[in-house]
Amino acid sequence: MNAMYPGTFDPFTNGHCDLVRRAARLYDRIVVAVAASPGKDTLFDIEQRVALAGEALADLDNVEVIAYQGLTVEFARQHDLGVIIRGLRAVSDFEFEFQLASMNRRLAEDVETVFLTPTEQYTFVSSSLVREIAQLGGNVSEFVPAAVSQALSDLKKP
Repeated sequence: MNAMYPGTFDPFTNGHCDLVRRAARLYDRIVVAVAASPGKDTLFDIEQRVALAGEALADLDNVEVIAYQGLTVEFARQHDLGVIIRGLRAVSDFEFEFQLASMNRRLAEDVETVFLTPTEQYTFVSSSLVREIAQLGGNVSEFVPAAVSQALSDLKKP
């Protein structure tokens, strides 16, 4: 079975990487689907987000990173992806993720949502926190892959 892991991934974190690596052991093929998210103000454009995630996951043969826009369930159907993987870091994530999974099931009964929890060391890592730390000049190297850390540093340079 094939699965997708959708998100904005701005930036791609070690927590994201952890979930993809674990999912890659469970499914034949994983598509990390990087959402265009035109309504969000992102640090990196979609091409950069795809490239950074791709670099972090390059050693995984059954993983590919693709940009997309539109409904996640439609992307899943178009690419023969029967499962949507979502991460749950804490109980506070559950309500939103449950609502999203329920809506996706209503839109596409043939696409299932599976929740994975991160390894304990990543339960507090989120893209929004990493963005804020980086924008305030903090060191984020332990929270993101090396290429992402470098890209965040490059944003601060004139």
